[in-house]
Amino acid sequence: MNIVIDAFGGDNAPLEVIKGSIKAHNDFGVDVTLVGDENKIKECAEKNGLDISQLKIRHAPSVIAICDEPTLIRTKKKDSSMAVGMKMLADGEGDAFVSAGSTGALVAGGCFIVKRIKNVKKPALATILPTAGKPTMLLDSGANKECTAKMLVDFGIMGSAYMNKIMNVDDPRVALANIGSEESKGREVELETYQLLKTAPVNFVGNIEARQLPLGDCDVCVADGFCGNLMLKLYEGMGKFFSNELKGIFKKNVKTKLAAAMVMKNIKDFKKKVDYSEYGGAPLLGTAKPVIKAHGSSDAKAFYNAIRQAKLFTETKVIETITQALSQIKAEKAENN
Repeated sequence: MNIVIDAFGGDNAPLEVIKGSIKAHNDFGVDVTLVGDENKIKECAEKNGLDISQLKIRHAPSVIAICDEPTLIRTKKKDSSMAVGMKMLADGEGDAFVSAGSTGALVAGGCFIVKRIKNVKKPALATILPTAGKPTMLLDSGANKECTAKMLVDFGIMGSAYMNKIMNVDDPRVALANIGSEESKGREVELETYQLLKTAPVNFVGNIEARQLPLGDCDVCVADGFCGNLMLKLYEGMGKFFSNELKGIFKKNVKTKLAAAMVMKNIKDFKKKVDYSEYGGAPLLGTAKPVIKAHGSSDAKAFYNAIRQAKLFTETKVIETITQALSQIKAEKAENN
């Protein structure tokens, strides 16, 4: 298996990308191809005493920046590390692709270079959120500002398949993000989506309010990209808030420091639970081949876990499961008409 990595995507590239890729290659037994300026990759490895002899390199002279127009990935930035890596995936030179670069460019590349699964109008970014129970998947968390009811139903099906195959959740509970739990709540698109999800091949449990997410009241939360991204950013901010407050409480005086020492294992477990790097990244669900979007500030640990995630994504054939489910819906719809 060959995992293709955008070596120049993210704030800490290429050093942290290289470090995470070396460890992943050694631990998971996968081939890793770093895509980017070959000289800069080799210079970085040599400067930091890293042995990259077991990694492959595909030269790509440019980088698509966060501020660049996403569609440039198909035109002026076709030679960028992201574009070249996604082309490798599309051409069968890799089994999965990982990047911490521009989300917009990654979505554009997923649609037009890697291509979409048949019957999927738009792919969605699917983010794993820590909760009081098992982790919950939120999608879309930023790829599509506006969504149709059909798109939201597709997200529910794709998220359900991923949580079942990758996170080992039996019969995942799929909920629709809304301003109330009643069936009559929401805008026109939520009202239509609710009715469609009731007959979709998923375990639909109704509407869910944002405050229910941290409590683990569903396994898959479906939302349009605008609302989903707002929910995600608030979630991340509250995580930092609680972490800082907890740190302040335990460092207040000698007594609290002693108390902290007594519950240090629990504190570490909590920090691990809310650490995004433990999950690696957000799969771009709906593309014809596995694409993982790592966090922009990913360190070596996050890239390592993103590669682990890409390996599992490929091995468990999530895309085949999604394709079959969507084909089933289309066939049933044709019969009813």
